[in-house]
Amino acid sequence: MSGSDRLREYRGKRDFDRTAEPRGEVAASGEEPHFVVQIHDASTLHFDFRLQVGDVLKSWSIPKGPSADPGDKRLAVPTEDHPLEYENFEGVIPAGEYGGGTVIVWDRGTYQPLSHDRRGRPVPFEESLERGHATFRLDGSKLHGEYALTRFRGAERGDREEAWLLVKAGRAGSGGHRTPDPRRARSVRSGRTLAQVAADGGEG
Repeated sequence: MSGSDRLREYRGKRDFDRTAEPRGEVAASGEEPHFVVQIHDASTLHFDFRLQVGDVLKSWSIPKGPSADPGDKRLAVPTEDHPLEYENFEGVIPAGEYGGGTVIVWDRGTYQPLSHDRRGRPVPFEESLERGHATFRLDGSKLHGEYALTRFRGAERGDREEAWLLVKAGRAGSGGHRTPDPRRARSVRSGRTLAQVAADGGEG
């Protein structure tokens, strides 16, 4: 499926005459795929975790945010694919629009796919996601090291909503830091908090 087709749901939910979110054009991608974690103060306060897969950002909503503690298993609910330009989006989505609220870029960087089959052969990352288990190493400003996304329920099992778990690799209690208070967290893009971005009207 082309990037344009993958963004059909994303574009269909938004009025780009009202929101400053990127519409999604063809964006050049670097040698290493990117990731971004955004804090989104919408109807519920949550983290959005996005991994570049091909020419889109595969996206999950994580209510409690990613954790660097291997003992924390974080629920991750898939959302629609986003355009690559979204990794830089920070601002205020107008009230009444889909996802209305404030967004900051909490972390971003590159990642290395690590998925292998039972014989140790590399598996394409998109294929590993389709199979329901993908491992990767993050190299961000805040998040580092190996993580895994694992689907634990989905439509193929008769459940109404697909859900995944995001877990840091390693032993529980190995000293990883938990996710900070999202209302005090600062953007790696601008150094601002959610409240500061909201007060500025998303400018800057």
